[in-house]
Amino acid sequence: MNTVSKEESIKGAFMGAIVADALCLGSHYEYDAQKIHKAYGDKPIEKFMSPGEMMGGQTHGIGWGERNYHPGKKAGGTTDYGDYNIVVLEHLASIANPPRAFSVAAMIPHWMNRLENGWGSWICTMTKETYMQVKQGVGIEQLGGISNAMAIRHVAAHAYYETEEELVDVARKTMFTHKNREALGGGEFFARVTHRVINGATPQDAIEAVAVQMGGFFEMKVAQAIAKFQEATNPDAPLSREPFVDDLALTSMARLWDIGRSEPIKVGKASPTEGTLPGAVYFILKYADEENGLKKALQANAMVGGDNASRGIAIGMVLGAYKGVNAIPQEWKETLDQWDYCDKLLDSLPLLNTKG
Repeated sequence: MNTVSKEESIKGAFMGAIVADALCLGSHYEYDAQKIHKAYGDKPIEKFMSPGEMMGGQTHGIGWGERNYHPGKKAGGTTDYGDYNIVVLEHLASIANPPRAFSVAAMIPHWMNRLENGWGSWICTMTKETYMQVKQGVGIEQLGGISNAMAIRHVAAHAYYETEEELVDVARKTMFTHKNREALGGGEFFARVTHRVINGATPQDAIEAVAVQMGGFFEMKVAQAIAKFQEATNPDAPLSREPFVDDLALTSMARLWDIGRSEPIKVGKASPTEGTLPGAVYFILKYADEENGLKKALQANAMVGGDNASRGIAIGMVLGAYKGVNAIPQEWKETLDQWDYCDKLLDSLPLLNTKG
């Protein structure tokens, strides 16, 4: 049973997601977990880092080459995943009084303005494609590309909308750059799970119930994550004794993916929902009931690398909701660039606005 207050839970979901994302800025798209571990002094990350910090200023994004993926960012900043969630938070704050239904059309001018003025982060292919579509006058319903990458952007909506179906609607609409069923479903999955955790469910109960409800691909991926979590935490299983257990767990859940740009990779650490969803579920289940579990989960996720920021949003929002905002380490609160800014905007949203 979740014992933190609803307000702490809602705020924990958003801030947990943003902190998780910022913790990944230094290693985002580095696919070699052993390289990350060595660069960070053979111990889990403790502080925010700038892109590629301790690794020569670049990361090895397989398929995209060695580069700085977030050239306008420094330690304490966010990747594009965090940026998108802050953009949605800003938009929701602008329409908070009176509250109203979410509209992609209403948000697009703000999104365009943010992209055009010092974005600083990686701009994904789907964002570029959708930006051009808007410029060409493509209708709202036709926007987006075919990417199967999970891109959760709706976290602030948990402080705005009260019902699960409203949150699912926002989760899908904020992923307007994507048309892929699995990617959109990944956003829906974690919206439902987080809503239920905010309202008192444990992460495992919420994850299992939503998996059954959504069925098919999502039920299969959750079953895969649960089995891997059980294997990784079973002292009799060889996997549990591996020094890079989390890295091996994620890569062992995935097929090989030859994307034709450089070397093939295992999808478990890359952006496609088939890897990010079970990867995030694995970390949530493994650390949910540990002491300092939120901190440990966010550290462990960052250390695995790959598209750790995508997983981080999901892990941070679910465990942040479960543990509450006070579970976030004080030093991370103090060094996250936009903590106070986001905190103030969150307080203006309907479910946290005590002055309204």
